Amino acid sequence: MSVEDTKQDLISESAPPYIVGDHVDNDVSHVQFRPPIVYTSPSAFFCSLWARWKSLWTPRFTFSMIAGQVVSLCITVTNVTTTELVDRNWSLPTTQTWFLYFSLFAVYTPYTMYQYFILACCDVEGNFLVVKAYNYTDLLSCMLLDAWAIPVCIFFCWIYMRTKYHWTQILGILVCVGGLGMLVSSDMLTDKNYPALNKGKGDAFMIVGATLYGFTNATEEFFVRRSPLYEVVGQLGMWGTLINGIQASALEHHDMTLASWNGATGGFLVAYTAAMFILYTTAPLLYRSASSPFYNISLLTSDFYGLLFGNHYSPYWLYFPSFCVVILGLVIYFWHATPEEQGKVDPRRPAYIQRRQEEQV
Repeated sequence: MSVEDTKQDLISESAPPYIVGDHVDNDVSHVQFRPPIVYTSPSAFFCSLWARWKSLWTPRFTFSMIAGQVVSLCITVTNVTTTELVDRNWSLPTTQTWFLYFSLFAVYTPYTMYQYFILACCDVEGNFLVVKAYNYTDLLSCMLLDAWAIPVCIFFCWIYMRTKYHWTQILGILVCVGGLGMLVSSDMLTDKNYPALNKGKGDAFMIVGATLYGFTNATEEFFVRRSPLYEVVGQLGMWGTLINGIQASALEHHDMTLASWNGATGGFLVAYTAAMFILYTTAPLLYRSASSPFYNISLLTSDFYGLLFGNHYSPYWLYFPSFCVVILGLVIYFWHATPEEQGKVDPRRPAYIQRRQEEQV
């Protein structure tokens, strides 16, 4: 009798539907679970290991891996452009993100729904606190504390969707965080840190901001699995525009007159807004194809990409192994579990569309 690993702790009573765009396919006969690992002999072990490896690379997992690196690159672009804006005497964090929320509102939202107000409020304040944290604490603290969003996101996913996590998924997260640790160690060895202006205050800002990030990621995943993408992203943009506008007028109206408004800052602001727009458009697709925790651990590669776009530091040899370790952790995350098992995807038409169709009939 062969010795095989089991999936009983992951398989629910009914498999979740597979989804493309906003179309739900409830026929799950084509959904393949991971082939078991056989330990009876070395040849059987390696053959089953190869079969497991091939089973990973479904179109859905491949899309998730690519989308995860797209949003990681977007985060890198926003970090680089924000740094360039600050260097050019343009430091208006709330005003900076207002253009993003207005773009999302203008492109996606067709109507108003008040239940998205809390989501937008937490997202706005999370962005604001994380940017402010960089002004008070040191770089290494920001890199480490930002990872706090991962366990927060996992917790709220369990609250919302009762997601069951296999031990290999926890291992994958730990491996990714280990890659982040290697990256932080390389920065310490090369003395790339900067002194903290007020470490306690900055660390508190970063912890609260990361907590809000984890909450909003899990909450948005919960929404996009049940509602059309344009509804969730559009409402986030609309309420974010209002909240950001009020906060910017209250906190930054004086700094606006002192900031440098010229072609260079305008160009970096456009680049920042474009990168964030792509991120906010891709992230919900990644939530559906994989999960919001997978989105968060994918972002751990953004510091490596920062070396490719930034020109302030030369790469240290430990950066490249750390990137490979994070990618390995992403693969381990779905080594046993499958993206389809992370939650049911069943977007429903908004009530106003149903009423409009009924009126036309």
